[in-house]
Amino acid sequence: MIESISSALKDWIPIKLFEESGADYCRWLYLGDSTFTDPFFDETIGKCRKLPNNSSMFKPVSSMEVLPQWSQQIETIQPTAFIFHVSRCGSTLISQLLGLNPANIILSEVPFIDEILINGYKKNRSITELLKAALGFYGAKRNEQNKQLFIKTDSWHVHFYKQLRELYPTIPFILLYRRPDEVIRSQQKRRGTQSIPGLIDPSIFNFNKDEIACLNMDEYMAKVLESYFTAFINILQVDQLAFPVNYNEGAINIVKKVAAVTGINLIEEEFETMKQRSGFHGKYPEQHFEEPAVDETIPTYLESVFELYKKVESIRKK
Repeated sequence: MIESISSALKDWIPIKLFEESGADYCRWLYLGDSTFTDPFFDETIGKCRKLPNNSSMFKPVSSMEVLPQWSQQIETIQPTAFIFHVSRCGSTLISQLLGLNPANIILSEVPFIDEILINGYKKNRSITELLKAALGFYGAKRNEQNKQLFIKTDSWHVHFYKQLRELYPTIPFILLYRRPDEVIRSQQKRRGTQSIPGLIDPSIFNFNKDEIACLNMDEYMAKVLESYFTAFINILQVDQLAFPVNYNEGAINIVKKVAAVTGINLIEEEFETMKQRSGFHGKYPEQHFEEPAVDETIPTYLESVFELYKKVESIRKK
């Protein structure tokens, strides 16, 4: 029975959570030979949707309740590290550099994980079992090369730190950040969901509606960054397995740090390949990356978050 279930679940992942008649269900997606190598998970999913197994008008659906049981019947890889970040600070590139090694499975901002966290938050219930089960499916060992699992969270997932740490008490948490003005500059070019008021429940950031009602988008993102850096400081004060890393250390040095804290070995040939890839944009791999000069003038609305940034820097440099 176990073998038949394991075989039936091979190369399938839960992809969409939905509620019907008061019960939670999920839709499933067939991966085929696809691997998670695109800059964002949605890109991989878009390709998978075109596979014949996913083209039927009848979409595979199951109860969410069966996920913990089913996940125990597949061979899965335990997380090697979680990469938290403040957005626009190189996390996508770092994930892709780690993904150049076929031994590494890279989960980059998985929408289904978002849904589990939000669902638990809204209904004020534990998501521990479901989250572990979902990561079991996404971290399934699909070939003999797979050995490590790196999870790049969405930026706002840092506010679910306690749940994630409770679930994985011995796993390194990488806290990746960048100068606040550089993050804002990137957001001005293309806004992420966390930077647009209302797209993510403001209470997750511990905001009240009156507090943010009159803010423009840059000011709002500055408040979001304040919440991120405050969370980083609180984590670093109590968690010896949390490691602060600044974007300005450079992509290759960051990968070396990640390798050091996770105990994985990198050979010289890998670094050469990484050096070539790091010259291109993380989100747009076909474009050469050029870093604009830093303007040392700090806008008034960023003064508070810069103080928090400096605190994180002082912890990193100890």
